Amino acid sequence: MIIYNVTVKVDPGVAEAWVYWMKAEHMPELMGTDLFIDCRLCKLLDQDEAEGITYSAQYFCEDMEQYNLYIELHSERLRERSNKLFGGKFIAFRSLMEVIS
Repeated sequence: MIIYNVTVKVDPGVAEAWVYWMKAEHMPELMGTDLFIDCRLCKLLDQDEAEGITYSAQYFCEDMEQYNLYIELHSERLRERSNKLFGGKFIAFRSLMEVIS
């Protein structure tokens, strides 16, 4: 199983709207690609929130083929939408993990 993890530091002034958008729109749209089998949104604890609130969005897929299809067919469009709505109000970095047990 593959975990596509997106860690995002969000400006406190838009954090509530960003979380709502993630839960109501972005994550359901990503799951609607049928390339992932589950997802979750977590808030990182014990973080200095002076410069932003940090979240981790995790998306689970069966294998690299599913992940690569997502990147090829959907990721650019979804990233553009988040930049259009919240550009300049967040920073994100992505990591890819494989579940080994």
